[in-house]
Amino acid sequence: MEETRRTQVVIIGAGPSGLLLGQLLHRHGIDHVILESRSADYVLGRVRAGVLEQPTIAALREAGVGDRAEQEGLRMNGFDLRWDEESCHIDFSRIGKHATVYGQTRVTRDLMDARVACGGITLYEAGDVQPHDLESSRPYVTYRHEGRQWRMDCDFIAGCDGFHGVSRQSIPKSALQEYALTFPFGWLALLADVPPVSEEVAWINHADGFLMCSLRSRTRSRYYVQVPATEDIRHWDADKFWDLYRSRLPSDLAEKLVTGPALEMSIAPLRSYVCTTMRHGRLFLVGDAAHIVPPTGAKGLNLAVGDAKELADALRRHYLDHDTSDLDGYRDRALARIWKAVRFSWWMTNLTHKMTDNPFARQMQLAEFEYTRSSEAAQIAIAENFCGLETA
Repeated sequence: MEETRRTQVVIIGAGPSGLLLGQLLHRHGIDHVILESRSADYVLGRVRAGVLEQPTIAALREAGVGDRAEQEGLRMNGFDLRWDEESCHIDFSRIGKHATVYGQTRVTRDLMDARVACGGITLYEAGDVQPHDLESSRPYVTYRHEGRQWRMDCDFIAGCDGFHGVSRQSIPKSALQEYALTFPFGWLALLADVPPVSEEVAWINHADGFLMCSLRSRTRSRYYVQVPATEDIRHWDADKFWDLYRSRLPSDLAEKLVTGPALEMSIAPLRSYVCTTMRHGRLFLVGDAAHIVPPTGAKGLNLAVGDAKELADALRRHYLDHDTSDLDGYRDRALARIWKAVRFSWWMTNLTHKMTDNPFARQMQLAEFEYTRSSEAAQIAIAENFCGLETA
């Protein structure tokens, strides 16, 4: 027998965007429930990137969870572009900004801790989650939890359940407008408790494929290397990774490389995807449910946070000021920000990866690098895009 509950907003998905939206709604006094199909441990076990723009830190601070990121995160004042044995430093001080290195897992944990502290309701391992009546004024969500079937009546539904989630799939195909590009390669990633090979994050273009030096702390590193999209993680171990990685490093970094056991290894496909149908009736798409970017531009988490903040502000105005204009404009405002980030991530991917075997393409990359090294304007443009463009 189905039992019925009611809330103002149902949030589907307890990743960073869903949890952040929940904390912001809590601080605005807006009733809500989060439904998550996975367990809390599974959500925390997802290893993702962690370069946070200043507006992201500000949104976390507004949600009451910014202290750890500001105190424990590593300040990122720039990064290095490397090719062959050459390099160009992108200095964020030229635009008066910086970024913060703080892993997405830690952001998620901070948000989970804050949610427990405030008594917010998150139902983990909720099965068969399905939104209904999205185009009516009385939408609802059905789900199964702890062996019982439930119906949650609400005013609005926020789809924060990622690229493969049910939220976007609930929109009729005839209403969806989607744009996609899948790259023919992915990133093989390794996380290890070893000191980083570089004091600053480095994006490295090698003739045989991209690699990246990243860090989570002064003693924990995360390294990436380009592999074909068809690569199988079962064919890889730490020793094989280190051999390939060292072979592509510039000589000055190769001699500093410290290797060690892998805490985690994975292969992530690279794709660009935007669903411009970010609102359908009373359903709003947030984060990866609406867009995916290759991690080359460090935009994924920041875009998701921007969506959550945008929607939280619009819902606050609706409930507290009885003004629906921000809800009506959510899609257009979000997309103005999203397309710029998608462009930058696409451009960085084309610059730093082996795209084809065509020698002309390689020469164009090298020319682009040399131009960037000689042009302050080009370096400023990269810094502006990386740190997050101002929105109107």
